[in-house]
Formats: sequence, C-alpha cells, structure tokens
Amino acid sequence: MDNTRTTSKIQELTYELKIKDVMIKNIKTVNSEMSICSLGDFLKKNRITGVPVVNEDELVGLISIEDFINCIKNQDKDAIINDKMTTNIETLYEDEPLVHAITKFDKSGFGRFPIISRKNKKLVGIITKSDIIRGILKKLETAYHDEEERRYRASHIFNDIVADEVFFKFQYDVEAKNFDKAGEAATGLKKTLYRLGLSPEIVRRAAISTYEAEINIVSYTDGGKITAYLEPHQIRIVITDIGPGIPDVEKAMKPGFSNAPGWIRELGFGAGMGLPNIKKFTDKMTLRSTVAKGTRLVIIIKLSDYRNGD
Repeated sequence: MDNTRTTSKIQELTYELKIKDVMIKNIKTVNSEMSICSLGDFLKKNRITGVPVVNEDELVGLISIEDFINCIKNQDKDAIINDKMTTNIETLYEDEPLVHAITKFDKSGFGRFPIISRKNKKLVGIITKSDIIRGILKKLETAYHDEEERRYRASHIFNDIVADEVFFKFQYDVEAKNFDKAGEAATGLKKTLYRLGLSPEIVRRAAISTYEAEINIVSYTDGGKITAYLEPHQIRIVITDIGPGIPDVEKAMKPGFSNAPGWIRELGFGAGMGLPNIKKFTDKMTLRSTVAKGTRLVIIIKLSDYRNGD
C-alpha cells in the first residue's frame, strides 16, 4: 500500500463537517467608532485576539490585537477603529465544508475569518484555527466507539454469499448547480459503506474521492451520476456527467489549476484540487472526457490491504 494515500479520521472529518459545526456563533462585535483604547479593554475582557467590526448589522471590517499593539507602539492610541481596521475582508460561508476553511487559513496566513450566511450575506459567526481543532477533537470523541465496533467486519461481507459473481451497486443522482445538496451523495455512500462494515480507512478514501467528484459535477456540469460497485476485492466508483468536458485533462490534473468561473469561486469552490485529491486517495483512476459532451471518471479502491482495519 502507498502510505501517501493513507487518510485519517481527521481528514475525513474536514470533509464531513461544515464550518457552522465548529464556528463561534455567539459573536462579539465592535462599532467602527470605538476608540483604540477601548478596543484594548474589550479584547482583554473577552479574552479574544480579534473581532469583527459591525455597523448597523453590516460587516465593515476586522480589527485585531496586532492592530491595537501597532497603534500603541506608534503612540496613536487616540485613533478610532475605523482608521485602523482591515476593510478588505475575506469571508467564508457557514455551509461550506470545513476543509475549505483549512485551505484558506493555510494560503492566507490570517488568524480568523468572519462567517456569513449564503442567503442574506449577514454575519453569523467567526472561525479561528483553534475553533477548528476543538470542533474536530469533539467529533473524534463521539465517533471513536462507533468506529471501533465496525472495524473488523470488512473481511466477512462476502463470506456467506454463494454465487459466481457478487457485487453491491449504489447509485446517486447529482443535480447541477444545487450547492445546498452538494455532498449528499458522498455522505450517503459513506454511511452505506460503514453500515456494511468496511474498515474506516476504506470508507474515508471513498468518501473524500466521491465528495471531490460530486463537487465537480455540481460546479461545472449539467448534472450527472455517481455509481459505486462494492466487489469482493475492491470498490469501483463510476462518475459520469453531462457537460462541457475537460479540454486539457493533463492540465486539469495539476494541483491549483482551475477554470472555474468567478461565480463558482464566489461560492467557495473551484480551488483546483478536486482531481489531484481524487488521484491521491485512490489506487487507480481513469479519466476520459469529450468536449461538449461530458466526462467519465472511474476510480478504484482496493479492499485487500485493509482487511484488518486501520
């Protein structure tokens, strides 16, 4: 087995959890007219290192303890927040998968992101790296015992079945541009594979790969299907779509490459990591695409290396 493909429960949770599951919802905010001196007292009292700036329910900026310290160093403590806050705000949506927040933290180096509602663009929370760690640890604690009970059953799925050919088939329809339902197929497949007793490692790899493929269908195509075949020695997942196709498959496989339109990026998708991630977490991947017709992706995850659990 190639250890570079081995995934963990933590990686799985970054796809399963939504930002709203770990963000701070009881948000402390300040007004842009507050003085910098008052900001220092506010941050100390609430034991926080940064805070959104909100005027009449509208998010207008961010101010941090670093901004406060710089003001003190520059003997500019009579300034108001409006003069020192960051107004070029990067936000995340509450219904985005947690992995998007992690990626954004990694790329930006920021300490926090405001979280807004996709429907009305209002501030609904704030997230830091510490919030992500706490949320994942909490979920790990509740998931541990369920996973232990399922851990060693994978090798017995086909033992009591007598036939010349045996496989289970699970099919999911994926609707184009419906981001409210994006990820439902991957979640459904994950639950099914767990209930059948497959090892956590297998389920994680299948779930992450399927999620990435599903998001691609939702984002770029006119819809498609995800069909998973559970066979005695492997899981074979076939992803087909009706859409524009991929003009340059080799280029599309490069990390970071994306031809996503602006509105897709605005929704929080299109980072250019979908196909590279699928390849990373599978044993075999075959991609065929015809421009103006669609794409067919087949991924294979072998079962033999995981019969004894993680």
